[in-house]
Amino acid sequence: MHANEMAEKFPVVEQGSSALEAARLLAHNRLPGLVVTGEDGKPCAILPASQVVRFLVPAYVQDDPSLAGVLSESMADHAADALGGKTVRQLLPAQRPELPVVRADDTLIEVAATMARLRCPLAAVVDGGGLVGVITASRLLELALVPH
Repeated sequence: MHANEMAEKFPVVEQGSSALEAARLLAHNRLPGLVVTGEDGKPCAILPASQVVRFLVPAYVQDDPSLAGVLSESMADHAADALGGKTVRQLLPAQRPELPVVRADDTLIEVAATMARLRCPLAAVVDGGGLVGVITASRLLELALVPH
């Protein structure tokens, strides 16, 4: 089976999109991450849900997790406010990891190798630079576990 056969339609966001809307998209669809495209429509980054979660936690709590227990409920209720006014570009790490992109004709093992090497829960499938779809780790496992 090739990557283009495994790929699924998947929500995509542009770098200039609202960070809050991207977070809502992740939450509503329970996604492991989103493919981020540049103005040219080509994939340029993966925004893992875990990276968005980091913006909900103040830096001083990330540095000392024991402080999380002393924060008030009202502060927790407003954690998502940190995303207001930010763009997806601002959520991406400064040092971007290698983009998990696979070719449309890559095999299941080639896709798995890319995802494993980059420790990423999804891979963008491209054909001629254009996005064909996305393969999630759960989709890959589902297909790998089918008896042949």
